[in-house]
Amino acid sequence: MKKNLIKAVLFWLLLQTQLLGSEYEWSATASKSEAYADEAIHLEYVCRFNDRAELYAIEFDPVRDDANYTITLLRKDEKIEEGKKISTYEFVAYVHQAGLRQFAFDLEMKKTNKDSIENTVIGRDNGYYAEYETKIIKQKELTVNILENNSTLVGALAMEIKKDTPSLKAYTPYHMQITLSGKANFNALKPFAFVIEGVKIFSEAPQKNITLTEDGYEGSWSQKFVFVATKDFVIPKITLNYFDLVNAATKELSSEQTQVEVLPPTFVKEELLDADPEPFVFEKEYLYYLLTFITGFLFAKIKIKFHKSKKTQKNIFQEKVKNATSLEELSMILALKDVKKYESLILEIETKKLTSLQGAKKLIEY
Repeated sequence: MKKNLIKAVLFWLLLQTQLLGSEYEWSATASKSEAYADEAIHLEYVCRFNDRAELYAIEFDPVRDDANYTITLLRKDEKIEEGKKISTYEFVAYVHQAGLRQFAFDLEMKKTNKDSIENTVIGRDNGYYAEYETKIIKQKELTVNILENNSTLVGALAMEIKKDTPSLKAYTPYHMQITLSGKANFNALKPFAFVIEGVKIFSEAPQKNITLTEDGYEGSWSQKFVFVATKDFVIPKITLNYFDLVNAATKELSSEQTQVEVLPPTFVKEELLDADPEPFVFEKEYLYYLLTFITGFLFAKIKIKFHKSKKTQKNIFQEKVKNATSLEELSMILALKDVKKYESLILEIETKKLTSLQGAKKLIEY
């Protein structure tokens, strides 16, 4: 019993000495003293202790995203070298406005206090709850001169356009993919959009494959499109302007317009009726490809009578639905009306999950 008491006292004295004796020093650096607006800046903050600093905890979180700054955590690391603890915090910052800008952050240094040690050693009822003394510390102020540029997209980029052969049959989907790769603040990229008269256009949400590094985001950004038409059409010139850090100037990435030739459909009625259906394999990411093909195929296969009327568009649509005599005809009517709105219902029909024509009509929201 006496030995245990002596050990407890010695342990308490050891912790008390460590609590009083631990010292630390913070340092802060920025990778650049001058940068363009929306150019990546690497910030590094290091705390070096004079011992293992088991009793210390650090609360440091300057991450933010507002009109002035976007600051993202790159990595956080703690290690022991020669019996001394080193805590490192790294961030990537983007400043959105030109001018002299300061990075000045507060943090909390928390250490266990005397009562917490006594509770743990002596075994009081509340000994399982750590108590801390907190000290607010101001980090070293880092100043960076931010230069103005005329684009929110900044970096070093290359553009690649993949597209089908520009000659196809009517109602056959024409595919195109735009890919941008390199280093840039990819989050500033906005989706491309096309409006072409007489052409149904489907687009996929942009896909990002990027990694945050000390120099900012690296990787690729891509967007897919499908065009469906019954006559020749032109995809306009694709252009993208951004501020090129390599040449410190605005740069334009572009692809010339594409003239697409659309040939008349060559469907033969007998062949379509006698052909055995191919097994259907559904992949969600290609849903819009499936729907565009179904729209064109059914439009060529099924003859629908369009009645001239002074009725509203809603009434005309309701009448078409009411007069539909097959699920295939109903599917085409829905696709032509609003393929996005009715895509789940169309998919159920095409995958044979829905086999009742009247049941399908009841599920339609007008």
